[in-house]
Order: sequence, then C-alpha cells, then structure tokens
Amino acid sequence: MLRFRHLALITGLAAAFVTPAMADDLKVMTFNVRTMTGNDGLNDWPHRRDLFADTIRQLDPDIVGTQELYKAQGDDTVARLPEYTWFGRDRFGEHRDEHMGIFYRKDRLKVIESGDFWLSDTPDKVASITWGNVFPRMVNWALFERLSDHKRFYLLDTHFPYRDQDEDARSRSAHQIAAWIAKLPAHVPVILTGDFNTGPESETHKALTATFKDAWVAAPTHTGPAETFHDFTGKATKRIDWILYRGVEATSAQTVTTSKNGRYPSDHFPVQADFAL
Repeated sequence: MLRFRHLALITGLAAAFVTPAMADDLKVMTFNVRTMTGNDGLNDWPHRRDLFADTIRQLDPDIVGTQELYKAQGDDTVARLPEYTWFGRDRFGEHRDEHMGIFYRKDRLKVIESGDFWLSDTPDKVASITWGNVFPRMVNWALFERLSDHKRFYLLDTHFPYRDQDEDARSRSAHQIAAWIAKLPAHVPVILTGDFNTGPESETHKALTATFKDAWVAAPTHTGPAETFHDFTGKATKRIDWILYRGVEATSAQTVTTSKNGRYPSDHFPVQADFAL
C-alpha cells in the first residue's frame, strides 16, 4: 500500500508541474489560403479544401491568421471544423473579395473587441489605396481573452503587396502597423501574423523587428524549412510568412509541409508558433 501511495504522490507532483505549462501554451498559426479565383487546375479550392481543414485539425492551433481568404473558403473550413469560427471584413470592407480572416477556437478564446484598418495614408477609410498599391491592403485585429485563465492578448493579421516595386509600400505598411501597435497598452501581449511578401533581410522586417521578435528566429526550437512560399511544388524558395510578437515567449516554431497524394493545402506552407502567455 505504501508503494502505491508513493507512486500516487509522484504522479500528483508531476501533474502539478506539467499542467500549468500546458495551460500557458498558446498555438498561433499564419496560413495563406491561396485565393479560390485563380486558375489552379487540380489545385483549385474544391480539390484541397478537405486537406486545408485537415492540416488545421492536425496542428490544433488556438488561432489562425489567414490571407487571401474568400468567404466561401472560410465557411467551408468551419463546416469541417465546427470548433472554430472566423471573422473579418474583406479588403473592400465587404465579403466579396479577399479577407484577412482570423479563425479561433471558440471553446478556448473569446473576442473582447475587434476592428480593422487600411494600409494607406487614410487608414480609417475603407478600401483606401495609396503608396502605389494596386489593391487595398489592410489589417484585421482583435483583443482576445483566453477562457481558461482570462489572460488577454492582441492578434493582428495582414497581407502586404507582392510586386518587386512594392518594397516602399511594404516598408510604409510596416511602419504604420508599428505605430498603431505602439498605442496599445504596453502590458498586453501582441502577436502579428501575415504574408509580408518580402524576406527577413528587408527594411520591412527590420522596421517590425525593432519592437517585435520573429518567432522563427527567437524560438529555441523550430522544425521544417525556413522558406514558406512554394507555388504548389513543395519546394519553398522564400520566407515571407512570419509570426512576430511582443510580451510573450515563443517556445517553438514550425513550418508545416503537410501534403496528400502530391497535393498541398495551399501554395504557402503554414507556420505555427507556440507561446507561453
């Protein structure tokens, strides 16, 4: 009997040490969905929507910042993953074009407040375009509270322009986001997800990492390739999808290369980072 009591004591002590660490874990993913309007043949959305949902199910993130998301894609995904919900207006302020949709586990998180702004000289003007952009570029954001312990954090999600000549617009966007975040309460953690369409050597990355850490660089462990854009080939060439943060600690980061029968859920690999709140 004493032996079993000793074993129970050890088990109880182990649980006491493990449970808080697990409770502090926050899983954040950034995932460029790839628009459903492109002529992608066998990579069109109907051929990969199940795999897209399965990839999220496998990684089980608490929250996902997406890019290029159409409403039908968001609705398809939550139909397959009913534990999630998503929100966000599209880049024209409606639901007819690409969204920076934010998905989250509704049994783990709740939205305290949310909003959006445009990356332009008039950020409060819906669908505003400046800096040479061809399409409106924007940020979707929310203040979240975790249901288990009421800890709060902000998450912002964005998608920067992609052309070579857009580097100035990307840099301006980065500085605008940094200035917006600087006005938030300093004690509340902030996480920024996005497809930034430029590499970590850029002025864009430098502007954001002046006050943020890059999870891929700062996490003590990371798995998968550094590069994320692979154009449905599985051979990524650029690290343009980032998770940046302040006020939390990244414990791990991974680039997810899930595929099935030679097909990928998107032309980008998603990136997931785990944080200790």
